[in-house]
Amino acid sequence: MTGLLDRALGAFYGLALGDALGMPTQVMSRQDVVRVYGTVTGFEAARPDNPVSAGMPAGSVTDDTDQAVIVGRLLVEGRGRIDPLRLANELLDWEKEMKAKGSFDLLGPSTKAALDAVARGVPPHEAGRTGTTNGAAMRVTPVGIAFAADPLGPFVDRVVESCQVTHDTTVGIAGAAAVAAAVSTGVGGGSLDEAVTAAVAAARAGARRGHWVAGADIAARIEWARELVHGLGEAEALDRVVTLVGTSVASQESVPAAFAVLALADGDPWRTALLAANLGGDSDTIGAIAGAVAGSVAGFSALPAEAVRTLRTVNSLELEPLTAALLAHR
Repeated sequence: MTGLLDRALGAFYGLALGDALGMPTQVMSRQDVVRVYGTVTGFEAARPDNPVSAGMPAGSVTDDTDQAVIVGRLLVEGRGRIDPLRLANELLDWEKEMKAKGSFDLLGPSTKAALDAVARGVPPHEAGRTGTTNGAAMRVTPVGIAFAADPLGPFVDRVVESCQVTHDTTVGIAGAAAVAAAVSTGVGGGSLDEAVTAAVAAARAGARRGHWVAGADIAARIEWARELVHGLGEAEALDRVVTLVGTSVASQESVPAAFAVLALADGDPWRTALLAANLGGDSDTIGAIAGAVAGSVAGFSALPAEAVRTLRTVNSLELEPLTAALLAHR
């Protein structure tokens, strides 16, 4: 396995790892995570009273991984470009399939509102004008695998294509650009510090795209969140992330929170994903984002082999062909 492929697979499987570890604790408070699980140390089945993931077995991925696969497939089929209407239709088809299975894990609020607008005939470039949640950031990893983050302008163009129909806002694009650039830098052989530097620069560039919405600056919050946990023990750091950064679906909370746990774990993929799972809130998405960045830097070979086997078995997940096809664009 080449170094490039190892890091690209690390990004994609790291996303799935963080997603699956965070699946049972999503929409739980940090206090309830501690009360129910003590400390999450591995894959757990969702409790039957979880309103989103009830009934999902240990090791199950959620919409984060599913939608990233959709974006990756559309990139390959579109020879490096994403048609916004095709993305809208694919996401709607995905939700129909989830509903048919009886799943409660459906489209997020910004994505749902935008796709409802498309169905009413609103043009794709207008449908996402209010999307500020983290749906674009959670599914953008394939863009980071497929394209180099330098030069930054054309790279952010590719990010915007993956965002526009659902999250065409300054905040939505900034969050997605940060994640994509960090992943791209890691896949290209960069260190964790270099990935974070690229994320901050891309978030600043992304904040100049799309429809303006009021919201805290994601680039500044990434830098602040990393400093916030410096030198703290894990439990205290997680409490601080919950209290001050926030773990909701808002991009300006969950994206900086992901970079905070990356800093806390010093980029170790397994530790990063576990820390995210112990946050609660939108823990599956925070874990997916952080796991993708950590995996891109450390590589697939750094992921626990048994955990990868669980992901493949439980979800019938086989990301190698798609990842290799994405790298062909790089």
